[in-house]
Amino acid sequence: MAAQANALSLEELKEKGKVLRRLIIRMTTEAGSGHPSSSLSAVEVVNALWFGGFMKYDPENPNWEARDRFILSKGHAVPVLYAAMAEAGYFSEEDVMTLRKLGSPFEGHPNMKRLPGIEASTGSLGQGLSLGIGQALGARLNDNGSNVFVVIGDGEMGEGQVWEALAAAEKYKLGNLTAIIDQNGYQQTGATHDVLDLGSFEEKISAFGWYTQTIEGNDQAAVVEALENVAKVTDRPKAIISKTKKGYGILPVLEETGDVNYHGKPLSPELAEKALAFLA
Repeated sequence: MAAQANALSLEELKEKGKVLRRLIIRMTTEAGSGHPSSSLSAVEVVNALWFGGFMKYDPENPNWEARDRFILSKGHAVPVLYAAMAEAGYFSEEDVMTLRKLGSPFEGHPNMKRLPGIEASTGSLGQGLSLGIGQALGARLNDNGSNVFVVIGDGEMGEGQVWEALAAAEKYKLGNLTAIIDQNGYQQTGATHDVLDLGSFEEKISAFGWYTQTIEGNDQAAVVEALENVAKVTDRPKAIISKTKKGYGILPVLEETGDVNYHGKPLSPELAEKALAFLA
């Protein structure tokens, strides 16, 4: 069982983040499709959860009842989850290189029916937090000490279901639920403030009764500190607004293309080679 006792140091986490980024680039370029930039923005959060000692899990027993649950509501960013799970020992790096290939369980969005360790099938944006509430309530009923972490995209925060879920989670005082908003500033059709400007997430979510904090989400130390803070709060649901940048880690390479959003397309083999060299 992987647990807090096996937490990597901050410097080790930073190196692990590079490993995850390289794998994200390699698998999406090999697939010839996917969402590398959306995956790269969430690396520090996913990295800390899986390797910073904040989640209990057992790759040898993915259905272990007392495990913590991780739900990637922004399911199109699943390469970051596959990369973390491969590094955690659920499957090999060679396996994830079949991303989006015909017959592969490594689909373009998480599918819990095809891959042990995936806690929720996501991709229809706005549903992940509701699924997390159900799992958090189930953990409370089973009294198994399980915590639930849900990563949400800032674009999907425009879905009304998210705000209904925020109200419900506070009603049930789900202290075992943490929502993390990957606020990278972009969605499919453009900048989030142009598509639907929702203002301050922290002000709105705290008004629902949640414990909230806003951080620089591509700062690994800030992410670790934020997760340490939420672990101390047990009487209400917790939210971390993680301000990130799409494509973080290889931004100078992507900026050369003139597309700062770079949504829903892989790096070409030539661009991937340049990005991998940049991460070396």
